Amino acid sequence: MRTLSAKFRALTLLPFSLPLAACSTTQPIPYAGVSASAQMQPTQGDAADRMPFEYKTTAKWDDYTAVIVDPVEIYQGRDAQFEGISEQDKAYLARTMQTRFAEKLAMRFKRTSMPGVGTLRIKLTLTGAESNTAVLATLSRFDLMGGPYNAVQELRGKQGALTGSISYAVEVYNASNNTLLAAYVAKQYPSAWNLGATIGSMSASVAGILSGAEQLAAYLQ
Repeated sequence: MRTLSAKFRALTLLPFSLPLAACSTTQPIPYAGVSASAQMQPTQGDAADRMPFEYKTTAKWDDYTAVIVDPVEIYQGRDAQFEGISEQDKAYLARTMQTRFAEKLAMRFKRTSMPGVGTLRIKLTLTGAESNTAVLATLSRFDLMGGPYNAVQELRGKQGALTGSISYAVEVYNASNNTLLAAYVAKQYPSAWNLGATIGSMSASVAGILSGAEQLAAYLQ
């Protein structure tokens, strides 16, 4: 009975939650405590939703064959954007970032711990996260209001209703001389119709990490 009652309350709240979800998701900022923040500029066009700030040079990625992936840092600045995320969950997301980004980069670069010619150093900073809204995130895919809303979000490549996300900063250095070659702030989330990513509080953030790893690998091609 208690489970049925909870589901009923969730269903009655859903129509009121969707308008709030559309305007309450966090938007990444340059993050003052990130070393490259002063050099990043706002991006334009459709890419700005997932990569709102960027700094880039004329670096030729083909000149690099190896990569150092620094341990992922959890951002401690006052402008961090962790929406009710526990320290335990932050640590879990940081570990997942470390693993997934390193795995993806290893498909293109040789992993190393020694700086040298032809080596990149990647610094990743976890700057924010949103969790899924329990029960409502899943129900919103089937509700008469949520279904159409998420269908539109899917077509636009935007964030689904009541679904979590992850925000982070990427800094890419020439490991031999510590020159900053590129940097960006990103926000990643699963597609609006990824039902599996609505189950569990951190599933959307983890899906965002996987997308972010693929984004970085493509960026360095």
